[in-house]
Order: sequence, then C-alpha cells, then structure tokens
Amino acid sequence: MTPLNHSTSSIISVPNSIISYGNEPNDELMVISCYSNFDKLAHGPRGTEASHCLYVYRFHPSDGSMVLLNIAGDSKEVINPAFSRFHPRLNVLYTCTEDIEENGKIFAYEIGVDGELHKLGSVDAGGTSTCYLTIDRDQKNLLAVNYWDSTIVTIPLSTETGEFVGEITSKYDPKQGKGVVAAGKKNGGVNHSNNDETTIKQRQADPHSHALVLDPYVGCMAYVPCLGKDLVREFFYDKNEGKILNELNFLPSGLCTGHPDGPRYLEFLPKYNTMYVVNELSSTIAVFSVDRDLIKKIQKAYNNGESLEQFKGQSTLKLVQSINTIPIAFPKKLNTCGRLCLHKSGRFVLVSNRGHQSIAIMRIKEHGKNKGHLTTVGYYHTRGETPRHFKFDHSGQYLLVANQDTDNLAVFHFNQSSGEIKFTGNEYRVPSPNFVCCCKLHEDDEMTKISFSSADSAISEPLSEDGSVVTSNSKKKLEDDLAKAMAEVERIRANLASLGND
Repeated sequence: MTPLNHSTSSIISVPNSIISYGNEPNDELMVISCYSNFDKLAHGPRGTEASHCLYVYRFHPSDGSMVLLNIAGDSKEVINPAFSRFHPRLNVLYTCTEDIEENGKIFAYEIGVDGELHKLGSVDAGGTSTCYLTIDRDQKNLLAVNYWDSTIVTIPLSTETGEFVGEITSKYDPKQGKGVVAAGKKNGGVNHSNNDETTIKQRQADPHSHALVLDPYVGCMAYVPCLGKDLVREFFYDKNEGKILNELNFLPSGLCTGHPDGPRYLEFLPKYNTMYVVNELSSTIAVFSVDRDLIKKIQKAYNNGESLEQFKGQSTLKLVQSINTIPIAFPKKLNTCGRLCLHKSGRFVLVSNRGHQSIAIMRIKEHGKNKGHLTTVGYYHTRGETPRHFKFDHSGQYLLVANQDTDNLAVFHFNQSSGEIKFTGNEYRVPSPNFVCCCKLHEDDEMTKISFSSADSAISEPLSEDGSVVTSNSKKKLEDDLAKAMAEVERIRANLASLGND
C-alpha cells in the first residue's frame, strides 16, 4: 500500500457512514502529537508549527501502512502537546502541553474506534513545560512531571471512567518555591536543542525533572531523572495517599567523567532486575542493577508504621555499565539523545539520536553473569532529522519514528531476531511531530470493569515497561473464583498492551 502525504488542506469532512477505512481485527490507532508554538518551548524546533496538534491514524500491521482518520486539538487550546499516555485498561488518552511561560495543561480524551477524540476534561499541571505522565499501580492517580520548574504533581483519577476527579492533591518542588534561574530563549536564554558548553551551563543552572517511573515490583519507589543535576532521584511514593513523601536517595546518572550526562528517560527490565537510563547530553545509556529486596523492605517498613529515615542514603540502584549511543568518533556536542525504549521481547534497548539522526539499537545479554548488560547492534538513519520520539506497534514488528524537524513520520520493520530495522517505504507528512502513542483499543466487556485486591489477587509483579500499572486494584477482596479468573485474563491482556508504551 502506498502511503499518502497528508496535509490539512487535503482533508475533507465526510459522514462516517459512507467511508470505509478498511479496518482489520488487529488494527490499532496511533496518535501523533505536534508542536504548535515554538516560542513557548525551551528548545528550538526547525519544522512547521501545527495549526492542529493531534493526528490520529489507523495502523495496519499487515504491511506497516497507516490511514489518517482524524486531525484534532486546536492549537489555540492545546498548545504544544508533547507527551501522551494511553490508559492500561480504558480507552482513554491523556496528553500534556509543553509551555515554559504558563502552567501546562493535561487533557483526557475518550478515543473511539474510528479515531474520534471526545474530551473528558482537563486540569492544570501545576508547573511549566509538562513533559511526562505516569499512571500509578492502582490506577487511582496520574503523576505529572514538569521539566522547566522541575515540579512533580499528583492528580486523582476515576477508576471507573479514567476522568479527572479533582485538582492536584500533592506537589513536590525541589526548588522549594524558588524561581527558575535560567531565562527562556526568547528572553535571552539558550536554545535547549544545542549541546555546547554555554548551553549546558544554563541548562544545568536549575534542576529539571524529566520523567517519573514507578518500580514494577511494588509500585512504591518513584525514580526521577533530573537532567539539570545529572542525578537519578529515588522517592518513596505513598500508594494509598497518592503522594510523593520522601526523597530517600539520589545518585549520579553516569560515570562522573566530568562531562555532563543529563539523564532524560529510564526504563525497567524486571526479569533481570535492571534499569536503563538514557543520558541526553553525554549520548550514553547507563545500566543499573536494581535491589528489589530493598524496595520490598522499604514498603514493608512503611506498612508497619516505621520511619523511612532508616533508609536514607541506601540506594536501590547500582551502576554496572555505561555504553555510547553514537559511534565513538562522532562529536557528542552535535548530538542529544531523545527517547529510550525496551522492545516487548525484553531482548533489545533502543535510543534515538537527535543530531546523528539515528536509532541506536542494543542487544540485552541474556546469559552469564552480566545478564541485562548491553552490546551494540548498530545505528540506523531515521530518514529525517531530530528523531524526538519513536514507538513500536503492538506486535513489536514495526517501529514508527517521529522526525521533528523534517515534518515526517517514517515506518521501519523490526527484525526481532537480529534487532535490525529496515525502512518499509511508508512515510507520512506531519508538522513537527514530537510523540507517537500506540492505542490498542480495549474491548468493551465486563472484564475491564472488575477491580480486585492487591493482597488477594492473582497478580504478582506485573511486567511493565514504564513502571505504571497494568491491572486495577481496590481495597475490596475478590469475592469468588470467577472474578479472579476474569481479572487474571485482563491482567495478561493489559500487560501485553502496556509493553512498549511511553
């Protein structure tokens, strides 16, 4: 199938009853977000500002092609949406806006089978340049990270509908109310897209939280990469209250070579008790071993009413490897890393290089004493510039890359044996694409509405790429074996769907 180059002017509104989209049972939806106002960003895109910021495609896993279904998100209301999260159990999409001048907004949409986006509500993000969203283990709270002022907030969710049920319930501010030192680029500040010495100095004048990932074992430890201070922070998250309570520890995100690292994203591989951190400024991946026993010990102590001060300075992480994401001869000052992702097989780690214009692919060692360590498979050009984000389809056979500064999406076939990628020939025109969200719609049956107890359910340590949960828990116990069986089936379905999300 030959892909179409879509532009807003070519879209015609036609009643759904006379349109055939050719959808198949295994089709899924891809929601692409776009930048709409470059002046409000810390960095400097070079593509086209979007008049509408959300593009919805139907993806065909038979050949890796897509059909455009919807263009939504008026740029006057939805400014610079730059991160999205699909609910692990409900057909609800959350997206947040990136703005260094005013507080970000988080929007919730119900997404329909034909790409409809029905707004469920919006809330204030409590900080500027909102960049990351995580749903907690019980699916009761959304945790949002604000890059520019480094704040982290918690917003309650309905477990029934996924809607916001209130405003911010807790907020963490590492600056303790102090303002941001550095100025925005239009007020004399630097362009955060660059990686020279002057830029780095200003970027690291302030803390900049860039993500928050909950541990996949208990869901009580929140790991936050701080790009501004070259640290991975370890917080205790009170699951019952939905609050960040204590910063128990922090540690460097790399080898401390004297060159700034700038940690951006992180992901867990639970089967090897391993965590991977991509360092944006040093173009490296740091590999950490994870002490899952200590995590469980911390949660047990809290449950018993003990003080968590006893765990201050005890890290649940240990650096075991650092590996480059670009060829050794390529100047690091000409590159910054974008996304980090684990393939759903648990055998490969991928990182995007903005400057080298590539996807770096690493194989995960599965045998011997160095399980979880990485070796380089290769570097693959993305057929565009500044690959800010990329995403696997649900099957893990295709990789969609958003090339921010050349206004295009490119689709690659992923060889699940060798880890190599090959361009499919499918390419799509989208203005300043910055994020790809895979939405494998959940079936509308009673199974998705069951809630069950974390203590008595059959769920145990669900595998989740981003540390957010793949099942729904409540304080009530399971009442019968049928509910247990149905919940277990849903857990497996949601678990598969969540792998590769971000």
